[in-house]
Amino acid sequence: MVKAILLAGYGINCEEETAFAFKKAGAETEIIHINDLIANPKKLSEAQIFAFPGGFSYGDNTGSGNALANKIRNNLWTKLVEFIEAEKLILGICNGFQVITNLGILPGIENRQAKRTVALSHNNSARYECRWVSLKSFSKKCVFTKGIDLIRMPVAHGEGKFVADENILKQLKESDQIAFKYVDENGEPANSVFPQNPNGSLEDIAGICSKDGRVFGLMPHPERNIFFTQQADWTLQKEKLKRAGKEIPEESAGMQIFRNAVEYFK
Repeated sequence: MVKAILLAGYGINCEEETAFAFKKAGAETEIIHINDLIANPKKLSEAQIFAFPGGFSYGDNTGSGNALANKIRNNLWTKLVEFIEAEKLILGICNGFQVITNLGILPGIENRQAKRTVALSHNNSARYECRWVSLKSFSKKCVFTKGIDLIRMPVAHGEGKFVADENILKQLKESDQIAFKYVDENGEPANSVFPQNPNGSLEDIAGICSKDGRVFGLMPHPERNIFFTQQADWTLQKEKLKRAGKEIPEESAGMQIFRNAVEYFK
């Protein structure tokens, strides 16, 4: 069976929901505290998927995801590189995205070195943004977004503005690493307009993947849109489906991200 390890500890607060989504997608799941993983790094070799859930690790006191990234870099870096080189999958959601960009495993590691080349900075609004957004899938290589075109998800962050220099942005485009962009409800570019782009991310970028498509990070929360009734307008959608004589689904679009990850190993 495919196994997913979910990181926990010190301000991470979405591990239960993320584990539930992976379990619903057919994976065996284990939530493990960062200290326990450092004490027993062999746990990583037992899994095919390593997920960094959302939250506020270490209270974001030294910048979102930075303290946890440093702890991983100082204690688990070799094992993490081996995990990546074994062609397994890594998912970072919200704070988890911040962690893996601070680690430098996104956009990608070079020569096994941890080098940060992109960042997730303070929202343009200078406040915490909690709202639903529309996303469009762009990458053809990202394992997690296979079969997804337009999708709705909630965001909940204070530091989600994707920033990078022009050379890195160019590389991301040329390497097909831009996985999700913020768009309006019709799928048209957000063009940095708030609230369609909730944080001011350059190029409307909401998520990126590694060059091989197996490491994926995004600011929106797919684990918060795995059931039809989690959608902000589910009652309206329910009435529309009923009047059209259509079946009301149990699941929602976010589940596809977790199913893609599990089915990758099948």
